[in-house]
Formats: sequence, C-alpha cells, structure tokens
Amino acid sequence: MTTTSGAPPTPGPDGDGPTPTDGSRRTWPWIVLTVVALLVVALVVWLVTRPADDAPDASPSPSPTETGETSPSPTEDPDDEEPDDTTSEPTTSPAAEGCPATGDGPPDGADTHEVVDVDGDGRPDTAWLTGGADRTFGITTASGATFSTPVESASPQPASAVVNLVAAGSGTAPIALVDTGREVLLLSAAGCALAPTANAQGEPYTFDKGFTGFGTGVGCTKTEDALRLAGLDAVTEDGTSFTVSRTFVELDADARTATNGQEETVATAAGPDDPVVTTAQEATCGDLVAGQDGPVEPRS
Repeated sequence: MTTTSGAPPTPGPDGDGPTPTDGSRRTWPWIVLTVVALLVVALVVWLVTRPADDAPDASPSPSPTETGETSPSPTEDPDDEEPDDTTSEPTTSPAAEGCPATGDGPPDGADTHEVVDVDGDGRPDTAWLTGGADRTFGITTASGATFSTPVESASPQPASAVVNLVAAGSGTAPIALVDTGREVLLLSAAGCALAPTANAQGEPYTFDKGFTGFGTGVGCTKTEDALRLAGLDAVTEDGTSFTVSRTFVELDADARTATNGQEETVATAAGPDDPVVTTAQEATCGDLVAGQDGPVEPRS
C-alpha cells in the first residue's frame, strides 16, 4: 500500500470535491474592492469632464401649457392703442385754408344767398346785396373773409346776382354777374377780392340787356372742362321769330380782363317762348339764374 505525505484533501460542500484554500479566500475581497474603486474613479472623472451643455437647466422656463399664457401672434398688435409708425401717409391733398378772416360779414338788412366756393377751401360761401343809394354787392367766405364793391348803375330796378366758376386762362376762376335790369356787371371774385373785370379798352366789362342794342343777356355754356362765359343776343323783326347769337368771352387767369371771341348763330326762327330765346334775355350761368339762385337787392 502506497502512502503520500501532507494533509489529506478537504471534502467540498457536497462532500465530493476540494474546498478553496485560505489564500484564495483572502484574494476575492481585494478584487471586488479594486473594481468598485475603479468604477468610483471613472464616475468622478466623467462628472468632472462632461460638457457643460449636457447639464440640466437650473431654472427651466415654463412652457405655454404650464403657465396658461401665450405669446402674441406676429400678425397681432399687442397694444392696439398705439398706432403703427410705419403706416403710409394718406395720398389725398389737404384742403386749402381759404381767405383770411377780415371784415364784419354781411351788413344788417342785406339779402344773402349761399353760393359756390370762391376761395378754394371746399366750403360754400355767401353772397349778399344791400339796397338804397349806396347799394353794394359782397361775398363773405366760410373762412370769415368779407369783400365787397359798389353797384355802380343808374338803373332804378333792384339788382340781383349769381356767382359761379367759369373758364379763365388755363383753369377756372370765380365770377359774379350783377344784373341791374339794364346791363349786367361782370366782377372777378378771385384772390379774396371783388373787382370789375376790364374790357380791351380798360373799362368795366358789361353785358347789355337790350338797353343799348348790343345784346340781350349773358349765359355760361357747359363744355367738357368748364362753363364758358358768353354774351347772348336774341333779335326779332316781328316778335314771333327770333335769331339768337352767342359771343364767347375769354378771361385771363384771375378773370380780371376780358376779350370777345367770334360771334356765332345758335338758333334761327325760334319762337318767343323757346328756351334758347328766354335764356338769351336773362343773366344766367350754368343752371343759376339771377333773381332766383342768388341775392336780390332788398327794397327800402
């Protein structure tokens, strides 16, 4: 029988294998501690060297759904009371200021009538007539300006007037026609003043109403651009058949001077009640008739 030296092997837990030696039992705890230490060191290194962008925000902003508030839409004005400075300016031109306020307005007792805008401020103005020995025609604008001129005529009939805009120069100008019964005075109402329009000889321009045989009335013919002032003459031999002629009057830009154009016939064999005849015996301008659409001299 053969024998061996040394201690016999120690049975395993289930009695049939060898058990670990004391040296192996002491090695395993050190291995575990070493692995744990390496993991701790690696964690520390990762925390120290990680990028700053990976760090969570200290105080994240609340989302719109968390606060219940929403930002204004780009197309909405957050303050409706403040106008947008970038709004384009209006393209329309501002109205003129009109004539400077002067005078005291129509005199007491004067007959007044609303007329067209003579000073370009977009508002109707007022024409007036006084009676008596010092009868005067005047205009008071909506801006408060008053200007006037004496009615110099020996006619005993009450005067009447109309005011309108007519062709003058390359544009239009305001005029007044003052009918005294015997003649019609032509006045310029431009430039915040009333002044007699002068003829080619420098004398006041007047239209005859059959008193001197040089015409029977005055009117304004409608054209594409403006009303054209014209002297009218209705001539008859028997009182039943009339020939009506017209002479256009050319005015300068302010209607301060007038020259006659060529005479032309506008009607022949017209009856006495024909509108072309009755109009030729009146003082009219467009649709305005003196005695109806303007001031009338009051009887004293």
